Amino acid sequence: MNSLILNVAELLRKPGTERAFQLESTIEALGISEDRLPPGAVEVNIRLDVLSDGVVVAGTVHATWKGECRRCLSPVGGPFEVPVQEIYQAKVTNPEAFPLEHDQLDLRPMVREALLLDTPVAPICREDCAGFCPVCGADRNSTPCTCVAEVRDERWSALDALRDESR
Repeated sequence: MNSLILNVAELLRKPGTERAFQLESTIEALGISEDRLPPGAVEVNIRLDVLSDGVVVAGTVHATWKGECRRCLSPVGGPFEVPVQEIYQAKVTNPEAFPLEHDQLDLRPMVREALLLDTPVAPICREDCAGFCPVCGADRNSTPCTCVAEVRDERWSALDALRDESR
């Protein structure tokens, strides 16, 4: 049995019940093949609140991500935490609810969705990352650069040409 599938038959008989769980899985077991989420452990800490028509699942998902700085392309990554709060219903009346089938909560779709949506997409290695020089291509974090980049807005090119002609 998968560690992210919980049998909640006993809990469903007692609305108002709360129960906490610490679960573990892997990126591979979740079927994620995303470069930003390398193979490794996923930790899920959740609390179940049993309602008369379903179960509210709330907690956090912990995993590791990796990527490249969007400014200087150096490797970045590390652990991250994703908050989750979802509802599972046997008779799905809420369009955002997950199905509760055969008295079992399959947490895999919820965890997969949370990780894929919250993984950093365009990270930076540090707030003051200077990135590459647009003129010479030097990494301005490690090499001083004296290039002067002239920023021109092509939308003004016709007016620039008139100005240059009038000089």
